[in-house]
Amino acid sequence: MQVLECASLDRLLDAIKRRGYRLVGPRRRDDAVVYDEIQGAADLPAGWTDEQDKGVYRLKASKSGALFGYTLAAQSWKRFLYPPKTLLWRARRVGNKYDITDSESRFDVPRQAFIGVRACELKAIQLQDNVFVEGLYIDRGYKSRRENALIVVVNCGRAASTCFCASMGSGPCAREGYDLALTEVAGNGRHFFTVESGSLMGADILQELGLPEATEEERSAAAGVTEAAAAGISRRVDTDDLPGILGRARESSRWEEIARKCLTCANCTFVCPTCFCHTVEDATDLTGSTAERWRKWDSCFTIDFSYIHGGSVRKTGASRYRQWLTHKFASWHEQFGSSGCVGCGRCITWCPA
Repeated sequence: MQVLECASLDRLLDAIKRRGYRLVGPRRRDDAVVYDEIQGAADLPAGWTDEQDKGVYRLKASKSGALFGYTLAAQSWKRFLYPPKTLLWRARRVGNKYDITDSESRFDVPRQAFIGVRACELKAIQLQDNVFVEGLYIDRGYKSRRENALIVVVNCGRAASTCFCASMGSGPCAREGYDLALTEVAGNGRHFFTVESGSLMGADILQELGLPEATEEERSAAAGVTEAAAAGISRRVDTDDLPGILGRARESSRWEEIARKCLTCANCTFVCPTCFCHTVEDATDLTGSTAERWRKWDSCFTIDFSYIHGGSVRKTGASRYRQWLTHKFASWHEQFGSSGCVGCGRCITWCPA
């Protein structure tokens, strides 16, 4: 473990950029923390924290001056690896033939460095790896973007009231799967990061920087940060036999009780870092000379998602809510060997009901 002074964070970011990576990280925009392209540490939301609760999200100023003092951004990293709208192929008519000229797998994929990934979000990326690249069928576009991504984790220093990552074994401290892991310590007249590498690329970057080893006092301070975040997690999910419980509760009246409040707006699925439902749309131009096929995010909460010739399979809000929850906590185990939930709490924050 090494130590990096906050004032020298740009040294780390510049070392990443020299390796050809575009920096993507948190920044303040429209009264929210969002993930977008950044140029350096000056773009980070210094001195801002967030308040998240049931149907509540707001930013407020913080006295700590921390660069990563928020809990979670309003969106997840999913959109950079699995974009909301993706061109699958384009065909152009040349004479009496159509030539397929573009497809997602042929596009140049930029190298992206994700700065400030939380432990639960890293777990979500790993779950989507299981969906898109670890199974029998490989999504070549996702695979290319994933292979060209460098992940810089920032371990959590606080928890929102909506967080339940500890229940799902995904946080608040990252254990593996990252290139670099930072822990921010701000207070007592000093502002620094402890840094650990988790890959050959991460080790190469740290070797270039030549950072000093962290002292026992600095290590202890960093451990105290993540311990405070863990102690602040008040929400939990009892996962003991959860797939079995949900399977036996298929006809429970509880689904109808929830459906009376649920708007089936699909907010929960769109902010969820692991949901991967999509639809495919075909389009042509007015002349009929060009045809395109696009993949777009969809949700199991939309009535058309389960449409089969003659009608939708899940016509009621109760059936659609049951599908979402039982897939996330139960049938995901059958498909991919784990829960599909990482406990980030976004579905609670962004539910208007």
